[in-house]
Amino acid sequence: MRSIVITCAITGAETTRQDHPELPISPQEIADAAFESYLAGASILHLHVRDSEGQPTQNLAVFKEAIAQIRAKCDIIIEVTTGGAVGMDLDERLQPLILEPEMASLDCGTCNFGDEYIINTLPMIKEAAIQMERYKIHPTLECFDLSHIDTAKILIKESYLKPPFHFGFVLNVPGGINYDAETLGIFERRIPENSYWTAIGIGKANLNAIYGAIAYGGFIRVGFEDNIYYTKGVLAKNNAQLVERAARIIAAAGCRVATVQDVRKMFQLNG
Repeated sequence: MRSIVITCAITGAETTRQDHPELPISPQEIADAAFESYLAGASILHLHVRDSEGQPTQNLAVFKEAIAQIRAKCDIIIEVTTGGAVGMDLDERLQPLILEPEMASLDCGTCNFGDEYIINTLPMIKEAAIQMERYKIHPTLECFDLSHIDTAKILIKESYLKPPFHFGFVLNVPGGINYDAETLGIFERRIPENSYWTAIGIGKANLNAIYGAIAYGGFIRVGFEDNIYYTKGVLAKNNAQLVERAARIIAAAGCRVATVQDVRKMFQLNG
């Protein structure tokens, strides 16, 4: 039976308490939400953290505290962000790698991000890959555009990245490429053979991306970073509710939800 990985991105950098009153912000809240999502079926936690004012931060101490509290509750695989937030420089964004998480996101190109943009030049991307290799961290190659897949292939060709490769297709960001099934299929066909990939549908594309990922052979990401609604106009109760729905859809498709142990084996993680 085919196994499908669920990643939960519980906080992000853009969502606020004004958007959703249950957004996890403190390390304790993040750990609680991670644990609930783990019990619901998530095997990977995509981790952003916030400062005491609720603003996105890459502060090492905050990441360290959040990871410690998560680890006290469960064995979910932690994938830290190196995308950070708009306006952060590369050194700031790469700080959490020092903590040697099992996984980290690696943005593979510059992209529009609503009214702003996030810069990722080729030298910056290579430096992030070097640091991930240094700390034995498995990257998720986040691609907001088809050209980002080609950039990832440059890194693969030049031996900055080692298999097994895992891509994250980020679709429907305002100012970026929209989500539809045809576009997802084009992305899937452009990555190297025997690569894993996760569909990341932003906003109203999130549910459609779940079905698209199952149809095209990929994995799923849900969570308040990507989408705060359960149905149109109705906020999700919490992150775990979104994970639970993804797990039900996976089961209905005749597949099984991948466990943490499954993912460690797939991605050759050290645990």
